[in-house]
Amino acid sequence: MPVVMRVAVLVLVLLAAGVAQAQEVTLSIAISMKDAVEELGRGFMAARPGVTLRYNVGSSGELQKQIEAGAPIDLFISAAQRQMDELEKTGLITAATRRVFARNVLTVVKPADSKIDIAKPADLLAGRITKIVVGNPKTVPVGQYTEESLKALGLWDKLQPKLVFSENVRQALDYVARGEVDAGFVYTTDAATRVQQVKEAFRPPEDTYRPVLYPVAVVAGSKYSAIAQAFLDLLMSRDGRVVLDRFGFLPPPAGVR
Repeated sequence: MPVVMRVAVLVLVLLAAGVAQAQEVTLSIAISMKDAVEELGRGFMAARPGVTLRYNVGSSGELQKQIEAGAPIDLFISAAQRQMDELEKTGLITAATRRVFARNVLTVVKPADSKIDIAKPADLLAGRITKIVVGNPKTVPVGQYTEESLKALGLWDKLQPKLVFSENVRQALDYVARGEVDAGFVYTTDAATRVQQVKEAFRPPEDTYRPVLYPVAVVAGSKYSAIAQAFLDLLMSRDGRVVLDRFGFLPPPAGVR
């Protein structure tokens, strides 16, 4: 075989090997965890030539529905146990891989230039407060935690006429930042991303809602389960903890799965 042909064959073989090694791994991420996961992802990909992480971001409930519909997802990161529980019951995640890796806290924010005094939950009943944004409790974990808290405080029914529902926690934050509502329920980590546009009014008592926990699991049937597991291990590692701490996420309670 002439040298030119041998070189051409070698190039084709190397190109084919490169294509074979290219692996696109899709992570479905609760939107409140987006920034931290993307930062971890940059280092993860840099250490693994040929691996590309694709981020599918939204509310945990919507991400759950996508997995149930057969979307090709490799790893699921939820902002609540409820969505992960339901997927585990139907065998759509690999239960043995499931872990809780972070915790968050609920807070109420108002526009940075707001002159309305909001210092405690009962203040939300005041007539000068007309619109309060919360995540839709049907699909958005922050809305589910908010509903629990307001019900425990005896305020959920009383506040119904004022509630505006958002599709996810970042949308709720946007409404407050733009001054379209008087107040909104978000996580402390989200509030920290808009310190120039929103300010914390108060934090609902943590004993009025379940702990805000972030579980992660490899999706059953993942084409790249080993890589998904490696990213899960990174979330659970010391390096992962450093990044999560920097974004304001708290360690999970000891012994929580």
